[in-house]
Amino acid sequence: MSPEKLAETRIQELGITRPEDIDVELIAIDAGMHIEYEDLEGCEAMLLGVGNHAIATIRPSSSRGRERYSIGHEMGHWEMHRGRSFKCRVDDPEQNFASDQVLEKQADAFAAHLLMPNFLFGPAVSALVNPGLTGLEKLAGAFDTSVLATAMRLADIDTLPVILACYNASGLRWSKPAAHIPRRWFLHKQLDDDSFAFDFFKLGKHHPNLGKQPAEAWFENLDADKYEVHECCWPGRKGELMVLLYLESKMLLAGFDPNVGTRKFTANGSYLTRR
Repeated sequence: MSPEKLAETRIQELGITRPEDIDVELIAIDAGMHIEYEDLEGCEAMLLGVGNHAIATIRPSSSRGRERYSIGHEMGHWEMHRGRSFKCRVDDPEQNFASDQVLEKQADAFAAHLLMPNFLFGPAVSALVNPGLTGLEKLAGAFDTSVLATAMRLADIDTLPVILACYNASGLRWSKPAAHIPRRWFLHKQLDDDSFAFDFFKLGKHHPNLGKQPAEAWFENLDADKYEVHECCWPGRKGELMVLLYLESKMLLAGFDPNVGTRKFTANGSYLTRR
């Protein structure tokens, strides 16, 4: 069973029908995992399991949503990777202590669906139409999750034409598009000075509400000047900036663009280029 299905099945088996009833600590105890809080160095959570019982140690955080996500993450390991111990979720995910990143992704997927199951999260998103930062904060409050985890889940459910991206002073760190967004759209590596995000990051001008922008401010594609996007942004962690983009419907129908990305096309075929 997939981690997503496993998490959602557990929520439904417990008869949970409202976000406020998702008591992740009680769910963990029911699964045989005891929760302790302790200052940890270099990681946000640890899992030690013996037989049918485990102890998850969670680093205390000022964000209850972050603590709950760490619990859900460790519970994912306990449900799917029993018999192993983990040190998880350092501040930079790329430096995670776990040796198998696949297992970390599975635990993340479990946590996201445990805290924000489709049958509850999807209708909550639909009720807000196209949520910007205010909408994300409302969703995060309802599900007691962090804004970042909520924004990532918004892209995951794939009901809206969104791309979530993270930038820092060096440029684009990562992006997470909804699955139905055509892969032909390539974000600029550096923030364009016409974007709201540039004003926020470089000049300190806040723009938490969705605002219309020319798509060329965000995408490398030569035809981006034909389209528009809606953008909002907010500060992330440690000098990072989070950006949420809504693509207009015409962008979803645009044909393949051979002029972006690492694969180029010629009369003799295609080849990969360095980026």
